[in-house]
Amino acid sequence: MPNKDTHPKKSEKETNGTETAEKQKRMIEEKAKSFCCPLSQKTGLSVIKALFIALVVLLAFSLLRGSGSFFHFRNPLSQLDQSQNKPLDDRSGKNQSIPKDDQLTVPSSAQAEEDAVVQVVEKSSPAVVSIIISKDMPKIQNFFFDPFGDNSNDPFGSQGSSPFDQFFGGNQGSPDSPGNQGGGTKKVEIGGGTGFVVSDDGLIVTNKHVVEDQTADYTVLTNDGREYSAKVLGRDQSNDVAVIKIDPGKPTKGKGVDKMDTVTLGDSGTVKIGQTAIAIGNALGEFRNTVSKGIISGLSRNLTAGGMGSAENLEQLIQTDAAINQGNSGGPLLNLKGEVIGINVAMAAGAQNIGFSIPINSVKNVIENVQKNGKIIQPFLGVRYIPIDSTIKEKNNLPFDYGVLVSRGTSPGDLAVIPGSPADKAGIVENDIILEVNGVKVDEKNSLVKIVSGFEVGKEIELKVWHKGQEETIKVTLGESPNR
Repeated sequence: MPNKDTHPKKSEKETNGTETAEKQKRMIEEKAKSFCCPLSQKTGLSVIKALFIALVVLLAFSLLRGSGSFFHFRNPLSQLDQSQNKPLDDRSGKNQSIPKDDQLTVPSSAQAEEDAVVQVVEKSSPAVVSIIISKDMPKIQNFFFDPFGDNSNDPFGSQGSSPFDQFFGGNQGSPDSPGNQGGGTKKVEIGGGTGFVVSDDGLIVTNKHVVEDQTADYTVLTNDGREYSAKVLGRDQSNDVAVIKIDPGKPTKGKGVDKMDTVTLGDSGTVKIGQTAIAIGNALGEFRNTVSKGIISGLSRNLTAGGMGSAENLEQLIQTDAAINQGNSGGPLLNLKGEVIGINVAMAAGAQNIGFSIPINSVKNVIENVQKNGKIIQPFLGVRYIPIDSTIKEKNNLPFDYGVLVSRGTSPGDLAVIPGSPADKAGIVENDIILEVNGVKVDEKNSLVKIVSGFEVGKEIELKVWHKGQEETIKVTLGESPNR
C-alpha cells in the first residue's frame, strides 16, 4: 500500500513561494538591524565611556582633596586629645598650672606702682599729723530733757511714765532746773583736721579753717602717739592756709625728739591731669593717717567753699578723685615721688570722689615768710569778691565776662569791703568790678589773689574799676594783711 503522508505535500510552486516570502522578511529585518542597531550601540558605548571617565576623574579628585581635609581635621583632634592628657606649657616648657596655695603673679607695671605708693606712705606718714580742736565748754548735768514734761497732759494717761521717762529712767527735768545749772567748764573736743610738718623745728602747715577759732586750743598728735600743744603763727587772709608751731622736745604726752620728720615739697606747676595722687589725713577726725589714692582729675578750678557760717573764694585748685573726707582738711596731696603737690581743702557736696587741693606753690611763700618773720606778712587789699565768667555775666546782665565783682559773703559779718582796708580808703564799694591790676587783666589765668600777692606791702598799684556804669582808674597802696 502506498504510504500516506499525514501532511499532504505542498505543491512545488507553493513551497517556493513560501520560502521566497520568508527570505524577503529576513532580509528586511537584517536591513533594519543594520540601519538601527549599530548606531545605538556605538552611542551607548560612548556615553558609558564618558560617564566612566568622569566618574574616575571625580573619584580621583575627591580622594586627593579628601585626604588633605581628613589630615587637617584629624590633626587638631589628635592635638586636642593629647592636650587633655598634658598640662598647659608656657614658651619655656615649664608647667603653668597654678597650685592652690600659690599667689597670682602681679604684672611688673602694677607691682611698681603699688610699691611706689607704699614707699610714699611709709616715707610721708611720720610727718603727717592730726590736729585736735578743743575748747572750754560749760558742764551740763542731767542733760536729757523730757519733751513730755507736763505730765498733767500726758497723752499716755499716766504721770511720770512717758516713753521718754521710761527710756531714760524717769523725769530728767528741764535745762533750767536747779540740777542743770552751773557746774563750771571742761575741755571738750569740738573738731579735728590734718597738717604736715615742713621743718624739723616743728613748723606745720594746715588749712586756715581748721585753726580759725582764736578762742580754741589746738593739740597735735603724731603718727607714733606723741601729743603737742600747738601755737598758731599765722592765718593767710588771701588763701585757706595757716601755719602752726610745736616744740619737738616738749610733748605733753610721749617722749620728745630733737627733730621732727618732715615732708618734701614738690612743684605743683608740673602737675598733669591723669597722674597718680595720694591723700593722707585724719579722716572724719577719728581715723588718723587714713590713706586714699586716685588721680589728678582737673586743674585750675575756682570755687566758693563754705562751712561753719563762713565762705571763702578758692582759686586755681587741683581737683582729684582721691577720697578727701571731713577731717582730711590741711593734709597733704602727694605724687608718686613722695612730694607734696597740694593741701587738701574741700570736697564737693553731693558728689563722689571730687576733692580739691591748694597748689603747694602758692603756699611756699607763706612758709618762707613765717620762717623769716615769725608770722605771715603779705600784701592786703581788703575786698571780698566773686570771679566773673560768661555765666555770671549773662545771669546778672554785666558788661564783662572777666574781672571780679566786689560782693559780701554769706554771713552778716562778711562785708564786701573791709572797713579801714586799702580798698576802703581808695573808695572801692560793693558791686564795683575790678577789671585790671597794673594793666594785667583779672581772669581765670590771672586771679586777683595771684596778682596782688606778687607785690610787696606798701606798694602802690593801679586798679581799673567799673564803677556805676563807668570805667575808672584807682590808685591803691597795699597794706599788710591782718595776722589773726
